[in-house]
Amino acid sequence: MLSLEPQSLWRYFHEITRIPRPSKHEGQIRAYLQAFGREHQLPTRTDAAGNVLICKPASPGRAHHPAVVLQAHMDMVCEKRGDVAFDFARDPIHYYIDGDWVKARGTTLGADNGIGMAMMLALLAADDLPHPPLECLFTVDEETGLTGASALQEGFITGRTLVNLDSEDDGEIFVGCAGGIDTVARLPYRPEPMPGGYFPFRVAVGGLRGGHSGDDIDKGRANANKLLARFLWRLGRDTDLRLSAFDGGNLRNAIPREAGATGCLPAADKERMRVLFNLFAHEVEVETRATEPDLRLELESHDAPAEVMDKRSSANLVAALHACPHGVMAMSQDMPGLVETSTNLASVKMREGHVVEVCTSQRSSVESAKHDVASQVEAVFALAGASVTHGEGYPGWKPDLDSAILKVAEDSYRHLFGTQPKVRAIHAGLECGLFLEKYPYLDMVSIGPAMRGVHSPDERLSIPSTQRCWRWLCEVLARL
Repeated sequence: MLSLEPQSLWRYFHEITRIPRPSKHEGQIRAYLQAFGREHQLPTRTDAAGNVLICKPASPGRAHHPAVVLQAHMDMVCEKRGDVAFDFARDPIHYYIDGDWVKARGTTLGADNGIGMAMMLALLAADDLPHPPLECLFTVDEETGLTGASALQEGFITGRTLVNLDSEDDGEIFVGCAGGIDTVARLPYRPEPMPGGYFPFRVAVGGLRGGHSGDDIDKGRANANKLLARFLWRLGRDTDLRLSAFDGGNLRNAIPREAGATGCLPAADKERMRVLFNLFAHEVEVETRATEPDLRLELESHDAPAEVMDKRSSANLVAALHACPHGVMAMSQDMPGLVETSTNLASVKMREGHVVEVCTSQRSSVESAKHDVASQVEAVFALAGASVTHGEGYPGWKPDLDSAILKVAEDSYRHLFGTQPKVRAIHAGLECGLFLEKYPYLDMVSIGPAMRGVHSPDERLSIPSTQRCWRWLCEVLARL
């Protein structure tokens, strides 16, 4: 990577990959940014939430220009394959070059949003690029709550134009995004001894592509929690199924790739279970052939569990997971091809105190629809006897097609590459909506290089696209 051009940009991205930065644990990357500011003798501030602002005076002859805010987030999604030994709190990302792509070995790469940070650092360090006064804002905890953007205080930034560097599509300018909310269900159960004469088993789903619960929700990718619940529902209709554990997915903003469950059923139904599983496996393989080429479905005998869930709770959990909506709920009537409303059945975990915790997330560019789909999820789990809570959520960002910075970004792209960039809204969440709550006068766009497989171990960053995006950003700043 260090031999790629521009070397400054790739050097900073390399350094960022060496620094652990899970959401809500950004201390090491924050210290790195603060040290960068001191080293380059640039005014650097840190607010109570841990957001960092590094400012740079204008290049010669541009001191009279208004300041421009560049923004990226410090944290990264921490996802890995089940067979990979990796500690996101301690280990550096093991990246490698594969043709035109930068990839990681079995984990997320952290290009979301490490490459945005690297661009900002390269601009701050450069002495040969024309630009207005720069305010480079690095926010915390974007991936698990946008709490850094939410806590941003009035007056921390002064610029009235903001370029967000957290988009993931080449040659596209984003001018709007969906709002989101989390819905968490907690289902209590009573532990009981495993019944006598029952056969213990384990069933698992793996090898799915997963992906970003906003950007990839419309791509037809399978949800491991939903597939597993589908089989268990079918099994529970025909046998006296008793679950002992269910573990699927990890992050609220990632489509779950893996899920597994252990349980037991009467030994006399062992062969019936195998027949049902074979039928289920065939159906799912046919249904997902185009989207999930590496699908794995496993059923095997297992050690007898020490305890199982009481029969009613076991059945209610399976029914609720099977009934819980997942995927696209509505498409936009205003922007063709844009998902308006969606929901993601993100994770299912056994918690202390004999509770199963189910985490879901809902997104919509229509505020009322966002709350409506969250209430649908709540209703499903309330019927199953769970207690349900909702997060505070975050607002969407309404497109402004008359934006001055949008015109500059379009003109710059056409000048450099001879084609018209696409202007879009995105179904994923960006921090821009929260910035508008504190700074309602901000004129904003979001751009970034091409990334694929974001929020999954398949995350990869396009090298040529990154180089184009860098040239584009520099041209935009030169014109402001």
